[in-house]
Amino acid sequence: MRERILAPSILAADFTILGEQIEQIDKAGAKYLHFDVMDGKFVPCISFGFPVLETIRKASKLVYDVHLMIEEPGRYIPEFVRLGADLVCVHLETLKNPAEELQSIKSLGVKAGLAINPETPVESVYPYLEYADMVLIMTVHPGFGGQKYIDDCTAKIKSLHEEIERRGLNVDIEVDGGINEETIQTVLDAGANVIVAGSAVFNGDIEANVKKLMEKF
Repeated sequence: MRERILAPSILAADFTILGEQIEQIDKAGAKYLHFDVMDGKFVPCISFGFPVLETIRKASKLVYDVHLMIEEPGRYIPEFVRLGADLVCVHLETLKNPAEELQSIKSLGVKAGLAINPETPVESVYPYLEYADMVLIMTVHPGFGGQKYIDDCTAKIKSLHEEIERRGLNVDIEVDGGINEETIQTVLDAGANVIVAGSAVFNGDIEANVKKLMEKF
């Protein structure tokens, strides 16, 4: 079974004390830090970019999981890698040549992820599984935090897990959106192993929240 990993999303963090909160995440045992980049085009909102990553990279040795919800991601990937990304995830919906884009990311010495929105058929990623280290299934519509988990996504996670197992590939399955104490077991049982959580981590006692979620692992 693939290692199960919690990836707190700083989209839900308090940026006035972001460094302190990252330290709490690290101390509680999370291994990834999820970094949502939004451009106001591919998704409605604008979040943050290079300066934030460059600043917080100094805060911990966590794996920085950079999720690019942006158009033309290839223009920006080298700079994100230079500033400290360990894994770069791009959306299938934004790519002209997914295999080439994923290989380009890996050529920079980091892991490559391929993301899909809830309305995108999961089968659309199957031709590119050999090129990806991870597939991210969005379980809410990207662009806003605090949304409710979309139940129809569970079947997509199961199908992807079965396809990866059938082909004997070493590809992680990440889920992002609406994950909390009630929904985390659903996605784990379906086959996801990298779990993004925002509000469920940052609302209240961060260390306690991380430990509660990881108890499900």
